Amino acid sequence: MPFHQGRLIDHVHLRVSDLEASRRFYRAVLEALGRAFTSESPEHFACDELWVDRADGPGSRVHIAFQARDREAVHAFHAAALGAGGRDNGGPGERSYHPGYYAAFAFDPDGHNIEAVHHGPAERSAESVVVTPKARV
Repeated sequence: MPFHQGRLIDHVHLRVSDLEASRRFYRAVLEALGRAFTSESPEHFACDELWVDRADGPGSRVHIAFQARDREAVHAFHAAALGAGGRDNGGPGERSYHPGYYAAFAFDPDGHNIEAVHHGPAERSAESVVVTPKARV
């Protein structure tokens, strides 16, 4: 049975205690997954649906799973996460969630549980969804 990805979440907003530590961590793990920041300033950084800025109070604790193109990208993610100040929360390997679920986990500098997952060979109907805003009338 086919399944859909990328339809549920509009964006994820992380409020972090150390923006520069998080910037280093996310730049490294996203580059390992073949992605780059899509927006960046001294006050924030973003990649597609992920937006990160400095918390003016307590940070949040969330779990985010990034899509990986293959198992090698899962390994690259995990190595990059640990090399950029992340803490191990489960090395690359098969998980029992469903057949073909191959993932690795790391805690980011604020303790968010960040995952890279590859669901096995699949054909996508499109690389991404393109949204073109219409002018307001």
